[in-house]
Amino acid sequence: MTTSHTPVNTSAADRFARRITARLSEGASDLPYDISERLRASRMQALARRKKFVAAVHTAPSVVQAGHSATLGRGGSGMNWWQSLLSAVPIMALLAGLVVINLDLDEVGMMEVAELDAALLADDLPPAAYSDPGFAQFLKTGGAQSH
Repeated sequence: MTTSHTPVNTSAADRFARRITARLSEGASDLPYDISERLRASRMQALARRKKFVAAVHTAPSVVQAGHSATLGRGGSGMNWWQSLLSAVPIMALLAGLVVINLDLDEVGMMEVAELDAALLADDLPPAAYSDPGFAQFLKTGGAQSH
């Protein structure tokens, strides 16, 4: 389904613009010279701005339909392989950053677990004492300070 509604909208807009210009042109002959000259100068400025706008629209990136998918591109000009490669660089940098962060977090987690294991093994109590319900009660009552 590749139908486009742009020509219909453009022709309707063109017809509307022609009706407005015809109506304005009818009353322009009755205007004084200085006002008609200011209007002419304004018309020339508006046309110059429109040309710049149309040129900017044609060079700006746009969404282009390619088959059944939409891609971001510059319209009619095709992308060469350098542009494709350069467009993939930010994604590769993001993935590399995520991998580095993941590795760093894994290392920090392993260091914390290693410190906890070392503290448990270096303690006077055997590791089985920590799972004893009486030991939890002993710690709550402050018995560890009396020893």
